Amino acid sequence: MLVSVHKLMMNMVIMLIGFACMQNQLTAQTWSLTQCIDTALVNNKALSIAKNMIGISEQKNKEAKAGFIPKINANAEYKYYIDLPYQLMPLSLFGGPDGQFKEVQFGVPHALNINGQIGMPLFNPQLIGGIEGSNIGIELSRLNYQKSEEKLILDIYQLYYNAQALQYQIRFTDSSLTNLKQVANQSEVLRNQQMIKGSDFTRIELQVEQLSTQKEIVINKYEQVIGALKFAMGISAERNIEVLPLEELSAPRNYNRAVSSDIKLAMMQENRTRAELRALKLSYIPSLSIFATYGTTGLGYNKSPNEFFNFYPMGFVGVQMVYPLFDGTITLRKIKQKKLELENNELLTSLANEQNEMLLTNAKRYRQQAYQTVLNAKNQIQLSKTIYEQVKLQHAEGLASMTDALLADNSFRESEQTYLNAVIEFLKSDIELKQLSGEKLYNK
Repeated sequence: MLVSVHKLMMNMVIMLIGFACMQNQLTAQTWSLTQCIDTALVNNKALSIAKNMIGISEQKNKEAKAGFIPKINANAEYKYYIDLPYQLMPLSLFGGPDGQFKEVQFGVPHALNINGQIGMPLFNPQLIGGIEGSNIGIELSRLNYQKSEEKLILDIYQLYYNAQALQYQIRFTDSSLTNLKQVANQSEVLRNQQMIKGSDFTRIELQVEQLSTQKEIVINKYEQVIGALKFAMGISAERNIEVLPLEELSAPRNYNRAVSSDIKLAMMQENRTRAELRALKLSYIPSLSIFATYGTTGLGYNKSPNEFFNFYPMGFVGVQMVYPLFDGTITLRKIKQKKLELENNELLTSLANEQNEMLLTNAKRYRQQAYQTVLNAKNQIQLSKTIYEQVKLQHAEGLASMTDALLADNSFRESEQTYLNAVIEFLKSDIELKQLSGEKLYNK
């Protein structure tokens, strides 16, 4: 009996723990825009890949610089000659006729060479060009990371704003449904008093159904946007999160002008092409290196009566210079190609500056227009709301028709939707203008 009670208690505890965990999962956590961006900068996998590319570029730079570090090798070689190599001995050495030779075999069957080699380039144009190119490669990787970071932050901004808009729309739809249901209750009273037609009551019921369907559609869109936001943040799709409500807009501010990341990237590409062109021109200059070898040579004989295996030292130092005289005009063709590439890069940099100026001017105008639209839409909300409240009272007193009530409700909802769209467009245009101005989108 005690065992059964104990098992029952344990099952109840497990059920309570499971229920608590379920409640914790179902409870939505409200995230601010700052929290979303901070989380995305840490967890986003695409951004982590871009960050690793910086590390790869840095290692390539170290690899290029390591070309000037001395290289040391150890070599060992053993040979056993089954047949000793032949040499031709002139017979004139032994008093014979000139121009006649006798083949002879020199050497011993066992040969062992052990030596160490060291070499170091003193001047190598290709290594110098490689180091300069890898330095620019690091800067390019950092700029690409900055571009990826900016794109991620922009995505978070847009997703967060969209989520806020849909959240606002859901709440407003709930409020509209409440108002419509009140009008429906009033209409039912008027219908019972035979003050309105039955078809008018059916029309408002249809309006309620349509608005309920619209709410379900908006909720579904909201869940999709929240899912995309969680993916961009790099968090589990199972986490239940919400966004903060939309706040009142403040007056737009001017941003400090700086060089945008797109222009920086174009300029860096131009510098990289210049470095590659310099490296090609340097390839006409001789390269100089030093080297040294020291070791021992073992020679042995394994037949009677003179068996031996003796070692003899061997070492030398030297300087090597390589001067390219003619390579079939390959380098010349590469230089001409790089000059054309450089010309294209210069044009692209100029084009990027002109495009940025044009987009910046348009963004300023569009943001100002969007802000004015917000102010106008806000006034329209107040007017449509006043009209709606008046018509609602008149309808309750039987002084306004059902058509007037529905038109006033539609007008109020349209003005709210217009205001909401205007706010989102202003927020998006503001962050776009900030990016085009070259100012940091987010201060960590």
